[in-house]
Amino acid sequence: MKKCQLLLLVLFFGMQAKAQVSMTAQVPPEGVLAKAQLWNIVLVSVSDAPATVKVVMRLVDVKTNQPVLTGISRNITLAKGAKQLQVADVSPVQYEYLSNVADRSPNGLLPVGNYQACYSLYVQGVANGDLISEDCSPFAVAPVGPPLLNTPADQSILETFNPQFTWLPPSPASIFSNLNYELLLTEVRNGQSAVEAVQQNLPVYRLPSTNNLFANYPSSALSLDTGKQYAWTIIAKNGSAFAAQTDVWTFRLKSSLVKQVVAENSHIQLRKELDGAVAAVTGNVHFTYTNEVNDKSVRYELVGLETGNTVIASGDLNVKPGDNMMAFEIKRKFNLEEGKSYLLRVKNSREEYWQMKFVYTK
Repeated sequence: MKKCQLLLLVLFFGMQAKAQVSMTAQVPPEGVLAKAQLWNIVLVSVSDAPATVKVVMRLVDVKTNQPVLTGISRNITLAKGAKQLQVADVSPVQYEYLSNVADRSPNGLLPVGNYQACYSLYVQGVANGDLISEDCSPFAVAPVGPPLLNTPADQSILETFNPQFTWLPPSPASIFSNLNYELLLTEVRNGQSAVEAVQQNLPVYRLPSTNNLFANYPSSALSLDTGKQYAWTIIAKNGSAFAAQTDVWTFRLKSSLVKQVVAENSHIQLRKELDGAVAAVTGNVHFTYTNEVNDKSVRYELVGLETGNTVIASGDLNVKPGDNMMAFEIKRKFNLEEGKSYLLRVKNSREEYWQMKFVYTK
């Protein structure tokens, strides 16, 4: 009989110890987007002795009744009184992902939907970790308003080789702990849509991360070409995790735009691929040709770009291995028109063209 009474007393005091810590989840009903927001919890201990507890969180999709993920906190030591927990207090969290839509990154976002987060509080050291409290909170994850492109306007014609790009942040921006942006700019090829160009082509320019709402096209980047269409988009990220993306807009450079890159008697490097750079030439054309295949001579052509790509002149040039700094005497030999565009190109034994565009000014 005394043994039974003793056992009842042990059970009674054990239940008292288990009831000395309570838990209240403080997940807002709307506006939750990140996993970190699921760990807003208040724990209250009425025990004079420190208590060590662990929180287990289970997230369920209300619509499908399917589990999305579970998370187990580290051990937390509580003194007497109330303690407001946030993600830093429970980290590192051991997550188990039970759905392929769950974002597995450390600062991951939750997919749009209706959920219920249920929490179980276990006290450590009492009967090997007894469950002493449970609480559940329903909430909704609403769609994020994506960032919006601002300038340059869609399908605009620009009068600068170095445009400034501006955009508006996603809404609400306050839900992101580390909001930053990636800018992608690519050429739109024939037969492509702007979206296909961004998805399939290598970027002409990529800014991997910026906290600003603007970016200037740097002069050190590949020069944009007046004969091409370009597409650009902005990707908003929370840390390194994808958050939202803008539409894809396009622009062109004004066809008469001239990028003056050299003065008279400066040597222009011939290139295998043309970009948007256009030299302003007065008098003779001074250029540098790199003889990579050790040819003894190369074939040159002078082409009028505004007269149907007609060949105005052609001939042979003697060259030596390596860089050849040369002058093409167009001032005396040819009657070029003021303000017109021309192409000087050199073809080597590999059938490769090295070339430059220029505008002739008197």
